[in-house]
Amino acid sequence: MTPLGRIIAGRIAAEGPMRLDDYMRLCLMHPQHGYYSTRDPFGTRGDFTTAPEISQMFGELVGLALAQAWMDQGAPAPFTLAELGPGRGTLMADLLRATRRVPGFHQAARVTLVETSPHLRQVQRERLGEITHLSSVTELPEAPLFLIANEFFDALPIRQVQRVAGGWAERMVTLDAEGGLALALAAPVALPREAPEGEVWEICAEGAAIMETVAARIAAHGGAAIAIDYGTWNGKGDSLQALRRHAPDGILSHPGEADLTAHVDFAPLAGAAIHAGAAASAPERQGDWLRALGIETRAARLTRAGDEGAQAALHRLTDPAQMGHLFKAMAVWPSKLPPPPGFRPLPLAAQSVASAGLSDLAPRPEADPPAR
Repeated sequence: MTPLGRIIAGRIAAEGPMRLDDYMRLCLMHPQHGYYSTRDPFGTRGDFTTAPEISQMFGELVGLALAQAWMDQGAPAPFTLAELGPGRGTLMADLLRATRRVPGFHQAARVTLVETSPHLRQVQRERLGEITHLSSVTELPEAPLFLIANEFFDALPIRQVQRVAGGWAERMVTLDAEGGLALALAAPVALPREAPEGEVWEICAEGAAIMETVAARIAAHGGAAIAIDYGTWNGKGDSLQALRRHAPDGILSHPGEADLTAHVDFAPLAGAAIHAGAAASAPERQGDWLRALGIETRAARLTRAGDEGAQAALHRLTDPAQMGHLFKAMAVWPSKLPPPPGFRPLPLAAQSVASAGLSDLAPRPEADPPAR
């Protein structure tokens, strides 16, 4: 058992079963043993590779999309140029390089990174120089906000509930007979949602709260947010997974030493944005969105300039069998203004579905597990 595993097992032995979101939060952000607190998880030496690490084209096109949205809104100055969960700072570096010739953009931008990992903050400073670090989106200034969140929402802690004969039972982390970590179900509770027995739903209240905060800034002051992640619309099922050394791992096998993520349900995120007074798009397939922004033209130019990996990167980012269909992009913008490039407003019927889902986001008093 890992050092963090022993800490978690001791807490469960003393206090009782632990909710999945509490377990995820400890595994990812424990000050001494958390996955993101202690290491650089990106690239071939880490455990996974994100789109910005695959090719500069990704960050360049994201940057130009935000810059176009900024110009479409009258080029407000100053404005907050923010990224949630910026990793090594690769995406922001590519974004800034691609937009350096956009008149007035850099002069007006206040580069701000929302990052809680001390280790990654230092990596970002070394790459980007003078930047502002925040620990929470609630600290974002009351100002025009142009924001990117790539593979951010998938790492937020989730709760899982499973339909059983007596209602819905929450999945908990407990101890087995040998003292190892195991999954178990809490006592069933009543929830206003019907489903066949055995079905699992995941709830990420933290993600909806973050999106509502971001959208409220945009609705009040202008701006745009683009969220890119793997996921679905109104998703269901058990999607919690662990990745270690670029290979799947058990979610309880190496606490603190493996990445934990879950597929993003974009419907509650859109509902949160609408609730805050902003407009939201339906999630676009990453491949379709990048092609609409001109990634094929950019790849051809890089190839002619001698970049031998540009075509392989294009394939990986856009092909349906690679990242092209699994990953989605969703945008948020002021409700009376046009959407950022490559996005369409959410149809009215889908807006109703997204808004109706808000009631499931916050834990209900009767859905909480017994006091520990």
